[in-house]
Amino acid sequence: MCSFDDPRVLALIEALTDELADEGYTAEQTFGYSPEQLAASGVHLVGAVVGDALVGIGGVEVQADGYAELKRFYVAPEHRGTGAADAVMAALLEHAHASGVGVVRLETGDKQQAAIGFYARHGFTVVDRFPPYLESATSVCMARSL
Repeated sequence: MCSFDDPRVLALIEALTDELADEGYTAEQTFGYSPEQLAASGVHLVGAVVGDALVGIGGVEVQADGYAELKRFYVAPEHRGTGAADAVMAALLEHAHASGVGVVRLETGDKQQAAIGFYARHGFTVVDRFPPYLESATSVCMARSL
């Protein structure tokens, strides 16, 4: 598990925010939790480490009614396709399952085609938007049963 105040975690969260901005998303079109929100919401945050470098992070927030939601999933571009994201996903799904969750869901942007493909390979399918993304035209919501 990663610490929300680890400078390496903060750098990856900032890189994710920058990447989304570079894709053209406005602040209103991004729903990522700040490090403080991650901690306050009890998000279980894990990371992928290569050597001494933290190269990816992802969180899962266990919510009410048997749901969990992925939060702040990001792998540094130079480590994509290496298995780092698969390892983070496996750890998050394992935590959700151990927490008694029946469905894991997520929100990503409509321009994030590589992410959508990654999630689909991990068993996620597109579902109707759920709160707080109901009115977000750029949001793609996905879910999978455990």
